[in-house]
Amino acid sequence: MDAISLNIFSSQMNSICLEMGAVLQRSSFSPNIKDRLDFSCAIFDSEGELCAQAAHIPVHLGSMAYAMRGIVRTCDWFEGDMLIVNDPFLGGTHLPDVTLIAPVFLNGQLMAFVVNRAHHADIGASSPGSMPISRSLAEEGIIIAPTKLIEAGNLNDEFLAYLLSHMVDEAFSKGDFLAQISANNTGVSRLTELLDPVGERGFRLGLKALNAYGARMAQRGLSALPTGVFVFCDYMDDDGLGNRNIRIEAKLTIGEGRVHVDFSGTAPQVEGNINAPLSVAAAAVYYVFRCLMPEGTPACAGTFSAITLAAPEGCLLNATRPAAVTAGNVETSTRVVDVVLGALVKAVPTLIPAASHGSMNNVAMGGRDEGRAWNYYETIGGGMGAGECGGGLSGVQTHMTNTLNTPIESMEMHFPLRVRRYSLRGGSGGRGKIPGGDGLIREFEFLENANITLITERRTTSPWGVLGGESAALGVNLLDGVVLPAKVSKPVTAGQRLVIKTPGGGGWGMLISE
Repeated sequence: MDAISLNIFSSQMNSICLEMGAVLQRSSFSPNIKDRLDFSCAIFDSEGELCAQAAHIPVHLGSMAYAMRGIVRTCDWFEGDMLIVNDPFLGGTHLPDVTLIAPVFLNGQLMAFVVNRAHHADIGASSPGSMPISRSLAEEGIIIAPTKLIEAGNLNDEFLAYLLSHMVDEAFSKGDFLAQISANNTGVSRLTELLDPVGERGFRLGLKALNAYGARMAQRGLSALPTGVFVFCDYMDDDGLGNRNIRIEAKLTIGEGRVHVDFSGTAPQVEGNINAPLSVAAAAVYYVFRCLMPEGTPACAGTFSAITLAAPEGCLLNATRPAAVTAGNVETSTRVVDVVLGALVKAVPTLIPAASHGSMNNVAMGGRDEGRAWNYYETIGGGMGAGECGGGLSGVQTHMTNTLNTPIESMEMHFPLRVRRYSLRGGSGGRGKIPGGDGLIREFEFLENANITLITERRTTSPWGVLGGESAALGVNLLDGVVLPAKVSKPVTAGQRLVIKTPGGGGWGMLISE
């Protein structure tokens, strides 16, 4: 396949993922999906190897790329099927991220799969927002093993009713599930239109050429890194249940255009919910090295073929069932990025930026006052780490999530909340030749009694600077002026105010005094 044809083929695949995302966003009910864009869409080949993805959520897409081969082998596939799954130990991330998979056939031959994954603020956990301070997976909501939600075109109404029976607002949740179905139906239709003129042979030749190109581009990017072994460690603040300073260590072995990441120095899995399945660690690793590859490198299996990783079974990054994992997806994945980047600083110090705010600053809340039940969840941005080539942005999401904030108008329209303050947190970025970005301040006033859960990080271990740049300010959580732990679940009453001050990003380079 010549270069122009390959570029057209790749662009067509990517456009299908983008259209799926547009359908999902515009037909969903929850602010979590339609406003924050907490979803991802991708295409996989018949063996479960990644073919294309939209630039949605890195932790969703990387984990799917790592685990989809195993998922698609769990059942026999027929036209009109659609499988649903959220089990973190079967290729998921955490229970709120629900994945729908639909096969695509051509003349009776299985050709590919279209997939979307979306975050549901209510997945049946006992605490609002379905992000509890949990000790086991069973406490985090309903566990969906790979199940045909649609079989041969027929919706499994009984199973959908079973899922919805675990949720506070069944109509709201049903709308989001149907939006996911619609997104996959769009993907099946568009991919079929792409397949019809090229046929099975043309499609498979296109994928072969795409993977070969991705592998060449990855080789080019990884070959620019110095050969050697580079080690770095960092720490999770705590697991919410008293375990503190939990070590994550990465040893990078780089050479001949390949890289292996070994997490053997990482702490064992813990009682709290910051454990992660290996697919989440893989997502973080893939993300970091994708950032180092040349512009235009496709998101396909060939691109990631030169990257391998290992973590001991039963450690924090390769937890075993029934470990609690709801924060592993959002918080631990972010720290894995910091650790891998920290190791790369030792290899190419002028190329790698300082640590960013290092937490998704998760806020979950809800209540049942006045006969009305509500669930809300959001992540809050912070400061980006500075680098020689730029960075240092303020008030942004970084690394493992591309989600947006929830607009104040949407939040106040849907939920009994009032946002009293939303601003940059001046001076929270690390000082340096290039200063790190500042974090955010978001202040909520509760208009009804509610329950809140906070799952945050970088409240005791600062985002680090590079080459003499200073560390950023720690994050702070406050309720009516009283400091809250990094991870906490508690009731609040109408009139109380919750303030989240997010960390900044680390500075880059020595600050030269005037």
